[in-house]
Amino acid sequence: MNPHHRLDRRRWLSQAGALALGALPLGAAMASTEPFPSRAVTLWVPWPAGGATDISLRLLAELASVSLGQPVLTENRGGAGGTLAMPVLQQARPDGYTVAQMPQPVFRVPHTQKVLWDPIRDVTPIIQVSGVTFGVLVAAASPIRSLDDLFAYARAHPGELTIATNGIGTTPHMVLEDLFTARRLRYIHVPYKGTAEQLNAIAGGQVMAGVNSTGFGPAVDTGTLRLLATFGAERSKRWPEVPVLRELGFDIVAKSPFGLAGPRGLPPRVVTVVHDAFKKAMFDQRFKDELAKYDQEVDYLGPEAYAQSCREIFAQERAMVDKLGLARTGS
Repeated sequence: MNPHHRLDRRRWLSQAGALALGALPLGAAMASTEPFPSRAVTLWVPWPAGGATDISLRLLAELASVSLGQPVLTENRGGAGGTLAMPVLQQARPDGYTVAQMPQPVFRVPHTQKVLWDPIRDVTPIIQVSGVTFGVLVAAASPIRSLDDLFAYARAHPGELTIATNGIGTTPHMVLEDLFTARRLRYIHVPYKGTAEQLNAIAGGQVMAGVNSTGFGPAVDTGTLRLLATFGAERSKRWPEVPVLRELGFDIVAKSPFGLAGPRGLPPRVVTVVHDAFKKAMFDQRFKDELAKYDQEVDYLGPEAYAQSCREIFAQERAMVDKLGLARTGS
């Protein structure tokens, strides 16, 4: 072959390769070659700073950073009942640098109101971390000492009973609706963005009662708040004197598992890296001790099992919403 032809062929191949590379977004071209992770990962927490979930996930992020070899930065986006990280996942690049907590309300809200995201379509499940149950709380000095007292007050003072939850459409809100609607009683719902803010409101008398996750543990243990009932299948070993709803005649068990997910289309190799780092962190004794403060424990599921669980929860939430007549109408 003529040497000039060989030179022209090399030049043409080089130009064609450059054009092909240029046709890809810069980030995609880099993602195909750079090791993961090569910079900080961001973990989005859809609750305000200072609550039990925020504190425990910050520790989990710190522990996972060690295995990843890069910082895991925690960002808070509280409000809307714990669903505000979903738009972040929907819009993020599927490169592993954006992950978020998936609390129970993200599987319920699409059934009750129109949203632009889908908790199954728009995410890549990575790992289930733990789960919370819930309880009904009053201030330590409150004259209300049982659920019967709570119902009696609502019956004697229609429209005056104020009860706080961590948001519209959350599990505590749904359970309250079930309990009060069945008895044709009314209460004033006072939603708060997070646990810390709500517990302060209960203790300070701004609301008469509250329902929240077991992040209330330290406040109950120190005597700031009184626990009237919990929503688990059986009594807590931590508070064995407190009845569960089933014992009180209500066929309700409410547990809210949560995990971490990335954007849709996250490559399997990236899922593996993130999963492995967070799994190791989850079983670190420091993290288990932190969960124990809030009457929680590690509840691990890997990517495939967690994805299946997400699909099942999504279907269960639809059934519950239909049962309570809360399904959204229209497109």
